[in-house]
Amino acid sequence: MITIFTPTYNRAHLLERLYKSLCQQTQTDFEWVIVDDGSVDHTEKLIESFQLENQIQIQFFKQENSGKHTAINNGVAMAKGELFFIVDSDDFLPEQAIENVYFYLDKIKTLPTVAGVAGRRMYADFSIVGNQGFEEMISNSIDIRYKHNITGDLVEVFKTAILKSYPFPEIKGEKFCPEALVWNRIAQNYDLLFFNKGIYITEYLEGGLTSSIVKIRRQSPQLSTLHYAELERLAIPFLQKLKANVNFWRFSFNSAASFWSLFKRVSFINSIIGLPFGFLMYVNDGRKL
Repeated sequence: MITIFTPTYNRAHLLERLYKSLCQQTQTDFEWVIVDDGSVDHTEKLIESFQLENQIQIQFFKQENSGKHTAINNGVAMAKGELFFIVDSDDFLPEQAIENVYFYLDKIKTLPTVAGVAGRRMYADFSIVGNQGFEEMISNSIDIRYKHNITGDLVEVFKTAILKSYPFPEIKGEKFCPEALVWNRIAQNYDLLFFNKGIYITEYLEGGLTSSIVKIRRQSPQLSTLHYAELERLAIPFLQKLKANVNFWRFSFNSAASFWSLFKRVSFINSIIGLPFGFLMYVNDGRKL
């Protein structure tokens, strides 16, 4: 079984579209786990109405507002499926999404170093988000970006057991942790089977994480800088290391950490360039917000 996981916050007006897309799946061996991140709309009553229809298996949990990353940790703990497929509340799935995931899952069942599969996101017109360049390959979440140069948001579907071993770090008062932080940690030990087929329809709506990402990162500086510090240490091209260093400093100025403790976390050489550029970006961000 596959666990479809949806973290949600005040998105009751969009959840019915996702629910209908799940009811229309050609493969029905899945459950839907929803973690509500402290919504104040009618999300809970809406999910109760879906459960009464009894068309698909649904688990629901409401947590105190603490961010998507903590919702994922709770969802992984609740999951009964072998695979964990994150589908945001403002997106939905084409009819054959689950069927396609199962098709590629069969190819990796005997490969212990492969942590799952990953397909492509599509716009509403079914065009792929990002470039093409491959049909199917085994790689990891780092090399697919920096070695194979595949762009666009990918749709990672991880083995649930792997995610249980790589929980998102949680820091009190911080409500955002980049998913790439955990995906990159997994990538240092596991590959994924990537396939160039759309399994997810996405809309980058106003009010979502994507539309306000700079503000969100500024409000969670410890987790944001942790991501960039770890990214800089990976085996990636120098310019990408430098970019990670710049972003580390960009968001570090929102942190209460001491200047010297920050310096110990990233490359001193890269910081000669990265720190002043990061400071300029920090100032510019403040003007825009």
